[in-house]
Amino acid sequence: MNAAIDKILSELEELKCKSAKEVEEARIRFLGKKGSVTALFEEFKSFDKERKKEFGARINALKNAAVAKIEQLKAGAAESDVQDASGADLTMPGDGFALGSRHPVSIVRQQIVDIFRKFGYSVAEGPEIEDDYHVFEALNFPPNHPAREMQDTFFVSNGHLNPLLLRTHTSSVQVRTMETQPLPIRVVCPGRVFRNEAISARAHCIFHQVEGLYIDKGVTFADLKQAILLFAREMFGPETEIRMRPSYFPFTEPSAEVDVSCNICKGKGCNICKGTGWLEIMGCGMVDPNVLRASGIDPDVYSGFAFGMGVERIAMLKWQVNDLRHYFENDLRFLREFQTAVEV
Repeated sequence: MNAAIDKILSELEELKCKSAKEVEEARIRFLGKKGSVTALFEEFKSFDKERKKEFGARINALKNAAVAKIEQLKAGAAESDVQDASGADLTMPGDGFALGSRHPVSIVRQQIVDIFRKFGYSVAEGPEIEDDYHVFEALNFPPNHPAREMQDTFFVSNGHLNPLLLRTHTSSVQVRTMETQPLPIRVVCPGRVFRNEAISARAHCIFHQVEGLYIDKGVTFADLKQAILLFAREMFGPETEIRMRPSYFPFTEPSAEVDVSCNICKGKGCNICKGTGWLEIMGCGMVDPNVLRASGIDPDVYSGFAFGMGVERIAMLKWQVNDLRHYFENDLRFLREFQTAVEV
């Protein structure tokens, strides 16, 4: 027994391991179920009382020495693995990584807001889940208007007089502003809106709008035209021209659609503007007297104009993006193209 213990102690003293795998193999060889140290303990069980007293202390000391040696080798192997894995000077700076960038819709939305801030507009925001009154009724939508039906609107709750819904435009923010803010009012209302539409290259069920509202004494359609012309030239370039075509919206009268001269072909006609030389960017008009009255504003004293544009639409025209769905797919190849976009 003494000879066997001395032999194992000698082997432990000379034991060297270069990797964690070798350390584990050594542990099994000495301390595993069939290891040499374990075998001595099995033999020890058959000894009589006198022999157990003689060899017990030595066998326990042997086991402690084996455990200590394995732990020592394990620590050394772990440090060696870290050094081998790095293969580099750890005092040197680390590898750089690509930084993210703002989404193109966020960039254009901020550009639009910043332009109107320069004109004296402040920013107003409101809830995305709205009630029927602020989205439709206060904006002069008749009860049978198709926008109230399920094919256009996502209703959150229905079956009562003032159902909740996902707002279909940020005009609801204009209503809340007219109800709460003192006159005169000059605000832009950026935000996300929702409509129950089929997703395609030209339409989506989720998109972003920026709407504007100006109410004061003596506001005219000429003021509206001048504000939109100034905006178009700030956004698309100083040579940009606009044209206004008669249209209809329940909350404005008179109403108009606004086109800008195509910034691709400079008005000569191309596939982007479909050969017309013009690109549609927004709707606008003078605030209907019924809308003013619904918010407690006297239309005989005050007048105003409102306008609204789709942020994705403006971004498509600004960067000649041909598919609206690109803005929602989070394709890094597409988004990286806007890393160098300069904000206004």
